Amino acid sequence: MWPIARLTIKEIIYKRVFLVISLMSLALLIFYGIGTYYAQGQIANMNRGPMGGLAQGFMSTQFYGMGLYFAAFITSLLAIFSSVGSISKEIESRQIDPMMARPISRASFVMGRFVGLSLLMVSYSIFLFLGITAVNQFLGNQLKVVVSMSQVLQAGSLFVLQSIIIVAVALFFSTRWSTLNSGIVLIMLYVTSMLGGFIEQLGGITQIKQMLNFGIVTSLLFPIDTLFRTMVISLFESADDPISMATQGIFGSTSAPSKWMLVYIGLYGVMALWFAIRSFQKRDL
Repeated sequence: MWPIARLTIKEIIYKRVFLVISLMSLALLIFYGIGTYYAQGQIANMNRGPMGGLAQGFMSTQFYGMGLYFAAFITSLLAIFSSVGSISKEIESRQIDPMMARPISRASFVMGRFVGLSLLMVSYSIFLFLGITAVNQFLGNQLKVVVSMSQVLQAGSLFVLQSIIIVAVALFFSTRWSTLNSGIVLIMLYVTSMLGGFIEQLGGITQIKQMLNFGIVTSLLFPIDTLFRTMVISLFESADDPISMATQGIFGSTSAPSKWMLVYIGLYGVMALWFAIRSFQKRDL
């Protein structure tokens, strides 16, 4: 398993997509830092008047949430593009034949791919999460969001978990479909999850049951947006607090996901990996 994991990490690092997304991440941090630096200078004018504190709180959480949202988007793209072809591309090119000729089981091969991809994504996610947080804390000034170390650790763990779930699902698709089909389906699931999250929050505000139900269904189908909003709640402590929710805007949540939902997400990832192993074991090479 570990030789496959090391090989997987080397393969991803040498791919062009890794370089492109790394440059995108660097650009995000630079432009986010510049935007934060200049925006915080304008926030001082908002502190005047009775609504000054609320306006500052709103802008602070919006800037921080916006940075994390785009960081999660870039991280998810890397997880998708690096994972969807990790098995299917090897099968299509027949490069998997010499690997399977070695004394290694198919389950170990899939686990090696998963471990390698997960280690890479965990490192990348931590870097990007801490980068956005550092910009907010050290350049934010008026836009700085006061967070404790426990909040950062909890939110960071949820941020990292997003990419691990995507890797597990991508491996399952990669054992069954071509690289192109797997990528299309996974991107559609990701977009649907994000869209469903926004619709669910609007449904919670407007009390439209159909919108709430749509969001719940999409969160069960692909719970990435639920993880993101749980992360936001853990950072801003906004659950069931209407004032905090008002300052949080589009990145907030009208209510915190239950612990059972978090258990479901954990089982979701485990089952996706298990199905990937079972699917690869039954596939004709």
